[in-house]
Amino acid sequence: MFENIKVIRVSEILSVSSLNKSYTSAGTALSVLQDVNFTINQGSTVSIVGPSGSGKTTLLGLCAGLDRATSGSVKLNGITLDNLNEDERARIRNQYIGFIFQNFQLLPTLTAIENVMVPLELRGERNVKSRALALLDKVGLADRGHHYPTQLSGGEQQRVSLARAFSNSPKILFADEPTGNLDTETGHKVEKLLFDLNTDAGTTLIVVTHDLELAGKTSRIIRLKAGAILSDDLESVHYGS
Repeated sequence: MFENIKVIRVSEILSVSSLNKSYTSAGTALSVLQDVNFTINQGSTVSIVGPSGSGKTTLLGLCAGLDRATSGSVKLNGITLDNLNEDERARIRNQYIGFIFQNFQLLPTLTAIENVMVPLELRGERNVKSRALALLDKVGLADRGHHYPTQLSGGEQQRVSLARAFSNSPKILFADEPTGNLDTETGHKVEKLLFDLNTDAGTTLIVVTHDLELAGKTSRIIRLKAGAILSDDLESVHYGS
């Protein structure tokens, strides 16, 4: 499927080496990430935390192949993303990656079940409707499958996005502030679903968050400040969900 791309079996699902990202604004270079290095093993749960403007979301986008680094390298599931074109990176995202966003990113013209079916249809999978319905059932929304996003609460929309994120059985799931638009009680319910689904699937989970309580539920916390790694806690306590 990926011509000229060599896939190797590795225990490291993600490797980031000497990663830098800068933008030019009004003739001035703005550095967003500076010499970021880390590796993440398959099946890990990792949080990336830091204040606003520390580069968390930029780092996630580079790791997921949504953007290109100014310099440095990203390797995902044994595939080096650096020199791939957008079509190749898009195929890799659809093959290996799931996403959860703060603002849900559901397609407004599609029903809940249709939103969950999209990644499966893009892969040319069969029996997509029954599989999508089974995922909606896992997140407690089997009876809401024919509702459109505007007919769902924020918590329900995020649960649909959870079902969609796991629909293509991703190797790695990126969650960008997954509870940022939810109230505390709803956020805790979504967190529990996220960790339960992730445990069942054995997926590698990377959460970008400013919520230290959520971060404490992962087995590792990488702290960013001003675009650089401030600390990398490889043995952070896992409090459960």
